[in-house]
Amino acid sequence: MDGLLIVDKPAGPTSHDVVARIRRVLGERRIGHTGTLDPAATGVLPLVLGRATRLARFLSAGDKIYEADIRLGVATDTYDADGAPVGAAHRGPWPSAVEISRAIEKFRGQFLQQPPAFSAKKIAGRRSYRLARASKQPDRGQLGVRPQSDPQPRAVTVTAHAIDLITVRDDHVSLRIHCSAGFYVRSLTHDLGQHLGIGAHLAGLRRTRSGDFLVADALPLEAAEADPDQAHRAVISLDRVLPRLPAVTLAEEGVLRVKHGRDLRTADLADGATATLEPLPAGRPVRLLDPGGQLLAIGEVTHVPAVLHPLVVLV
Repeated sequence: MDGLLIVDKPAGPTSHDVVARIRRVLGERRIGHTGTLDPAATGVLPLVLGRATRLARFLSAGDKIYEADIRLGVATDTYDADGAPVGAAHRGPWPSAVEISRAIEKFRGQFLQQPPAFSAKKIAGRRSYRLARASKQPDRGQLGVRPQSDPQPRAVTVTAHAIDLITVRDDHVSLRIHCSAGFYVRSLTHDLGQHLGIGAHLAGLRRTRSGDFLVADALPLEAAEADPDQAHRAVISLDRVLPRLPAVTLAEEGVLRVKHGRDLRTADLADGATATLEPLPAGRPVRLLDPGGQLLAIGEVTHVPAVLHPLVVLV
């Protein structure tokens, strides 16, 4: 089975748990996700099936939209409600909507963001959250607690295309965030609390869009498990997996060249396909289709005019 299944993840299971449960539902071993959601988070979790697992990197690179519930006044070590409180709780008045709006302005656009220590980022080949947990474990053979090494993943450049303040009610704030891949809403929440000087943590998170796919496209995990036939019908075919990538149809000779991973030239393309490539910059990925419209591969525009290099061959 090849394609994409958009799951509406409930709170509780990890993204890996969802993958394991859908494997049982569909009877397909080759399944992966295209962007982790924390256990407490809900919403859009695209799963790639079969040959589509080779397209995961193109899907995970898409923008995301989140709805975040934030609690002011208490920071935690994980930046969310599952963590232990850090520092004293805020006892003064709560900031106004105007003050919060001004603070949010700092985080719009492109900036350098520090991912949480409790995250899936890797540090020297190990998951950051494993190192963070280990730093808090009691040291066997000694009294007291092992000193914290405060392992931190490397800061990364992220983009917040839009951060909309939806509601403010005392210590509760709700935001809608349109952001780039790799953006941590938990980090945004923690940094916002720091900027306001009162601390904050993420109380709830729902992803409503991932790349081209909306929560309206998603099948609830419970519905998939209750009705496997419905889950099978909900699988999006390979031809519809990356709708925003330009499509180039190949001639029969081009189909043969793609199957062998060889570069494509003008003669390998169907009539009119060259016009699709002319405005595209080098490095831009494109979908390579056979004459019947089936997805064969993902190609890359090269620096040589009308020459395409196959990146991922699916046949």
